[in-house]
Amino acid sequence: MCGITGIADLRNRRDIDRALLRRMNDSIAHRGPDGEGEHHEPGVALGHRRLAIIDVATGQQPLYNEDSSVVVVYNGEIYNYQSLIPELQALGHVFHTKSDTEVIVHAWEAWGEACVERFRGMFAFALWDRNRETLVLARDRLGVKPLFYALLPDGQCVFGSELKAVLLHPGVTRVIDPCAVEEYFAVGYVAEPRTIFTSVQKLPPAHTLTLRRGAVPPAPREYWNVRFSLDSRIGFEEAMGELDQRLQDSVRLRMISEVPLGAFLSGGVDSSAVVATMARISGSPVNTCSISFDDPAFDETKFAQMVADRYQTRHHVEQVASDDFGLIDTLAGLYDEPYADSSAIPTYRVCELARKHVTVALSGDGGDESFGGYRRYQLHLMEEKLRSALPLGLRRPLFGLLGRVYPKADWAPRMFRAKTTFESLARDSVEAYLQSVSIVRAPLRERLFSAPMRASLGGYRVDDLFARHAARAGTDDPLALIQYLDLKTYLVGDINTKVDRASMAHSLEVREPLMDHPLVEWLATLPSSFKMQGREGKRLLKKGMEPWLPHDVLYRPKMGFAVPLIRWFRGPLRETVRKAVLGDTLRDTGLFEPRVLEEIVSAHESGKRDHSAPLWSLLMFEGFLRQGARC
Repeated sequence: MCGITGIADLRNRRDIDRALLRRMNDSIAHRGPDGEGEHHEPGVALGHRRLAIIDVATGQQPLYNEDSSVVVVYNGEIYNYQSLIPELQALGHVFHTKSDTEVIVHAWEAWGEACVERFRGMFAFALWDRNRETLVLARDRLGVKPLFYALLPDGQCVFGSELKAVLLHPGVTRVIDPCAVEEYFAVGYVAEPRTIFTSVQKLPPAHTLTLRRGAVPPAPREYWNVRFSLDSRIGFEEAMGELDQRLQDSVRLRMISEVPLGAFLSGGVDSSAVVATMARISGSPVNTCSISFDDPAFDETKFAQMVADRYQTRHHVEQVASDDFGLIDTLAGLYDEPYADSSAIPTYRVCELARKHVTVALSGDGGDESFGGYRRYQLHLMEEKLRSALPLGLRRPLFGLLGRVYPKADWAPRMFRAKTTFESLARDSVEAYLQSVSIVRAPLRERLFSAPMRASLGGYRVDDLFARHAARAGTDDPLALIQYLDLKTYLVGDINTKVDRASMAHSLEVREPLMDHPLVEWLATLPSSFKMQGREGKRLLKKGMEPWLPHDVLYRPKMGFAVPLIRWFRGPLRETVRKAVLGDTLRDTGLFEPRVLEEIVSAHESGKRDHSAPLWSLLMFEGFLRQGARC
């Protein structure tokens, strides 16, 4: 796990400012404290920060081919590199290291841009081919590793593993993109390919960008897409057996390391399944790390302890106070752009704990998306049955009216909170799912944004993003469709972003066996009934893990990595929120209606409404404006 930076002049061969590249590289030193390296030639400069995991002795970067005409800087792990080396050697390529990095330069020589299709892993890399005068940027299939880039008017391409590195280039402007603001307040992150600034983009997952000197820059090229065919004829019992083999294969590949390795263990199904599989493979006790909370409503450690005891892991637990809100300003600087998932706080803490004991940690991320584990999936499928009973032309006016006139009653028992359900029934499937994952839902966003902000959107709504992905899903199965949407949006923009920044802040590599792309592809061929049946999600994973995990771990209610925002904002953070949301920083942007900001704060403080999610979004946006916008 590392960090990369670079500048390439794609119009001429002007010298690149060495001091600028050094500043860019230094800005991401936390991603790679074990070494640094640079490559310079006329018109090209590449930088690298190294966190040494594989081939510690000789795997330094930048790394070259035999005649130094091809050079690469790379962040990530290619888990199948050992099987690719003999194949490339048979084609005449000579290896001077034992690192997965060297596979990239020779794979480029052998297979060109299609080399990424041969890689199994998480990666973002930049490769310069001097003979072809070509710069290639690439990102892994599921967007585990980030890559930001800017194409400047003077013909330069500037890139980096984090936005802060790209922003150091004086040619990169800091004009906020109103469409990114709309996305952020809708879903809590700025979705690929946008960033918060108009001048910088994220390379989307499963894409390459090949830039040739003197040529017009093309659009990024997609090289992979998951297809939910649901057409496998395998039986459920047989599928459980195959899942076991696939999990072992994925975990075994991710246990290759020359440095201490362990796993996160939250006590949930996904991380517990990963730890159980590691323990079955490993010849020595597994290192596991858990965060406990002093508030029992948020604490899962007794379930984590069950798994740790069963497999006699070397288990490390640290308690986090439920009022652990001292990280708010840290997070604003860490993410470089607005990011509103409050579970970033405990994620930061568990990475901090893990780094005290290991350099590599396996996680259970990606399990909910592929196995069908989110509680919102159950609600969506229930609503889909109701939506299918009436055509949209009837539902939209009928339930739309009920949604408008029914009072919002956050204070009432759940059975009386029908407003959101009515609003969902008035929408089509994709619109309804977007509402279920929204931080600030469309009616409130309409009121929250100022008239100039709404005008600057030019009609753009985050609905357009979800509709675009849905059009490419290739399925109308209700569960498969929303799984696909999550793989393209939430997993990349929220989960992977959170884990990458939190882990890299502590120079910790996190690996994701449940995001192994062959596993994801295989699961997408299985019937949705294998994943969710009635109110039971992750059916296949849970049944398959019954021999290996306690029943109470597999079949308890899902908790998640939550923090008590409602209480914070009515108690110890009341004045902090009021000052941030109603202060000059947000008001001076001209993006928001001051009257609505005051209304949101007052309604939450009084207990009339639960506005904790919108308030957290506003708090993080204000922190970004104070810190991230100047990074």
